[in-house]
Amino acid sequence: MANDRDIRLDASVSRYEELNTLLADAEIMKDQEQYIALLQEHAALSELVADIKQSRKLKEELEENRVLLTESDDAEFRELVREDINQSEAELQKIEARIEDTIAPSDPNDKRNVIMEIRAGAGGDEAALFAATLYNMYTSYAENQGWQYEIISSNETELGGFKEVVFQIQGKGAFSRFKYESGVHRVQRVPVTESGGRVHTSTVTVAVLPEAEDVEFKIDPADLQVDTYRASGAGGQHVNKTSSAIRITHIPTGTVVTCQDQRSQHKNRDKAMRHLRSILLEEEKSRQAADIASERRDQVGTGDRSERIRTYNYSQGRVTDHRIGLSLYNLENILNGDIDELIAGLNAAAHEAKVRGESL
Repeated sequence: MANDRDIRLDASVSRYEELNTLLADAEIMKDQEQYIALLQEHAALSELVADIKQSRKLKEELEENRVLLTESDDAEFRELVREDINQSEAELQKIEARIEDTIAPSDPNDKRNVIMEIRAGAGGDEAALFAATLYNMYTSYAENQGWQYEIISSNETELGGFKEVVFQIQGKGAFSRFKYESGVHRVQRVPVTESGGRVHTSTVTVAVLPEAEDVEFKIDPADLQVDTYRASGAGGQHVNKTSSAIRITHIPTGTVVTCQDQRSQHKNRDKAMRHLRSILLEEEKSRQAADIASERRDQVGTGDRSERIRTYNYSQGRVTDHRIGLSLYNLENILNGDIDELIAGLNAAAHEAKVRGESL
């Protein structure tokens, strides 16, 4: 009995053959709009159908060769058959991977810029310091990709950490790389503030939002309360003598965003509005617009030490992503922005889950 996947593949082949017939029809050629639409659909299916046919051909050849392997007594011949089998299996694996990439549902947000929110969880000053470490990790990765980034708002500590930092990364495909970073990140290390040399466990929460476009989410100006105030640095030191910092409250939902990164009030307002628009769009898509904080709570949990998606263990030089059971022993490189292996592992696991109709 055919499974759902085989039915979908059969339907793609049937539609492709139907398109071949339609495109040869002189009457359809007269309707240029319809003809172009059919041509585009034909082009979109051509590579997939070619892979499906090649996959099925290889499977037939493999079945025949496996029969030959069991029936022949000639050692030299059997060795040649084994080589053919190995080559066919390797080619089949590549083709099947391409088919899965094509038929798996895609995320429409993958090509977007991203807004990331990093907040210190359990652990006081040590958590704030690690929040700064994660910020540096993500922005270093962005730099390596040739992407731009900018802080939207931040709350620094006197020791150089962040109680919270919100920033944007601009780059094609940024959201696709960072979307699985949402959650509780746990660090195990001896804090710089600890004189006894004891290992502490602290947490930092990360939320990842695709940046919304202006045309996607219109905000009624009447729903906004905009306040200005003087920007300040760590310990309350004023870094700006004019009221350039912006606080915007979305009255219907109670969502508050701030920006004090720029000296220009206009630039701060623009960055704060981008942040607000992305939050509200994400909530609307999640059908949770009545409770703006809920989506981010779903992403990051409470920040408790027992909740974690990933652990950074300094004494072992190890980073473990608990969702996919991946442990890497190159902590220093990862914290310097070399996170491709983590991203690749998460994307592969998420892809496999989608094919099964599940989520990561």
